[in-house]
Amino acid sequence: QVQLVESGGGLVQAGGSLRLSCAASGRTFSRYAMGWFRQAPGKEREFVAAMWWSGGNTYYADSVKGRFTISRDNAKNTVYLQMNSLKPEDTAVYYCAAGLSSNLYAADWSYWGQGTQVTVSS
Repeated sequence: QVQLVESGGGLVQAGGSLRLSCAASGRTFSRYAMGWFRQAPGKEREFVAAMWWSGGNTYYADSVKGRFTISRDNAKNTVYLQMNSLKPEDTAVYYCAAGLSSNLYAADWSYWGQGTQVTVSS
């Protein structure tokens, strides 16, 4: 059974930093893309960042480019999202996802975590 378990969310002031973690288990993810999405109240789930578990390119939404960094630790089977220079508009529930495509569309991703709340105060 595939499990993606996020952690690391919380309340932070604008300009601060958080690091989200996503512990993956239940299958081999070597051929999968790992991604982060977010969903603010009343809005659709939107793409934030993605990378292939095997390495290579990383992909970011324009709104987070230069501030967020996605990375992975193969030994720990964990994907991270380092978020710096946080803004109030980054407030959302952040979800970890795994899929066979690294595209922007949430519907194309196969597995999802339960989400972790990130709140950025002004």
